[in-house]
Amino acid sequence: MRWDVVVTGAGPAGSAAARACAEAGVDTLCIEEHGTIGSPVQCAGLLSLAAFDECRVSRRSVTNTVTGTRVITGTGSELCINARVPKAHVVDRGILDREMAAAAADAGAVFQLKTQVYGVHGTHVLTRGINGHEEHPFRLLIAADGPRSTIARALGMERARVYLAGIQAEGAYDCDPGLVEIYPDASPEFFGWAIPAGDGRVRAGLCGKTQVKEHFTSFVRALGMRSDLHLVTGTLPLGVMPRTYGHRTLFTGDAAGFAKPTSGGGVYTGVRTARYAAEVATACCEHDRFTDRALSAYEERWQADIGRELALGFRLFLMRQEMSPETIDGLIRALNDPAIRDTIIQHGDMDRPASLVRLLIKKPALLRYLSPLLASGIRSYF
Repeated sequence: MRWDVVVTGAGPAGSAAARACAEAGVDTLCIEEHGTIGSPVQCAGLLSLAAFDECRVSRRSVTNTVTGTRVITGTGSELCINARVPKAHVVDRGILDREMAAAAADAGAVFQLKTQVYGVHGTHVLTRGINGHEEHPFRLLIAADGPRSTIARALGMERARVYLAGIQAEGAYDCDPGLVEIYPDASPEFFGWAIPAGDGRVRAGLCGKTQVKEHFTSFVRALGMRSDLHLVTGTLPLGVMPRTYGHRTLFTGDAAGFAKPTSGGGVYTGVRTARYAAEVATACCEHDRFTDRALSAYEERWQADIGRELALGFRLFLMRQEMSPETIDGLIRALNDPAIRDTIIQHGDMDRPASLVRLLIKKPALLRYLSPLLASGIRSYF
């Protein structure tokens, strides 16, 4: 059978794309390499309310709801931002992913599990797996096959700009169940986190470029987390690939580098871009046009929606690379001003930080810390 659309990867982005294509009446095949959707888990599972709503699922996957965050530096300075209203859900990603895939299947998408994509030949996806070696003809391909995207490599596409390694474990830990704890000094390139997952358990982890295992071991030991279960590792791509389309293919989710550089979360951006990919894929199939010019409508749509946010986020990520522990500690103390905390509570958005940054950069107490953003031409991102 020749499929209108083949989607590679059944994570949130892949299942969202498959569902949207199927709902539009497009013959859709979704290929997943693992035998169980949502496993292994390679995500902290903290979703903003907006990100959770984008998934269009029930609340069965929600294990806890948080109202804010506590930032703790290596020297003991703290910044507590507590909105005292729900701001994010902690979810079981296995349950979430399977529910999204089930919704796509109910819409008419066909799923093939235990099947690995190893290449692309013309308009055929090459796979090996439960049915042996196969070729799946397609009219258009949506690559949602994660940060190591086989499709991107096979097509010679330029990849995301930065890749971080991540490690996370779950265990017993005494903390405020309503606050996510952030430890900026746990990793010199990113940060460490402790996310209350409910029932007295926490997911603790970090991302970084070098000595990640060593930093993680030191972090968990200092945190005092009792027992570590469900140890998971993963790769975090930051900086969107220079072009997210080409060769009859649209790239979405981590395959395109859509993770937010400020937090590492990729569900919100992945699902939104996946739906744009489905819209363009449907239009291409309807008009039988698969040129790069036709596919470029995809990039225009996601750029108009979240392009500036992602570009600003990457600027913030680069700025973080230059910040010493002493500078970070000074910034946290400067932010710990009642008026500034109120501004963060009122205007903070996990998915779209630009409006808050625009306000914070005007604060005299923060100018010395945020001045590199002004030097980088940040005003063009607002």
